[in-house]
Amino acid sequence: QVQLVESGGGLVQPGGSLRLSCAASGSGFSLKHMGWYRQAPGKQRELVAIIISGGVTNYVDSVKGRFTISRDNAKNTLYLQMNSLKPEDTAVYYCKVATYVMDYWGQGTQVTVSS
Repeated sequence: QVQLVESGGGLVQPGGSLRLSCAASGSGFSLKHMGWYRQAPGKQRELVAIIISGGVTNYVDSVKGRFTISRDNAKNTLYLQMNSLKPEDTAVYYCKVATYVMDYWGQGTQVTVSS
């Protein structure tokens, strides 16, 4: 069983930055990959960034060059550094941990980009 607790969302002006965190707790699981997803009002949830074994990362085109996904294995924490934020980045952001048994989701954290 894996529990995920997200933090770091909030209201920010266009061009600003935020860092999201996702702390994972639990034991006895083998990770496949970890990722950040987002869901804007009226839209489907979409993958934003993913990090797999060995630290390989991938991003949706709309955030490339602005967002950085990283993980601290010692702290079992996943991060998403978001820079140069745009109003279209407004959404609820979710972290996901994929194991070889099942996927786990965080509760979501709201990110609002507005002046």
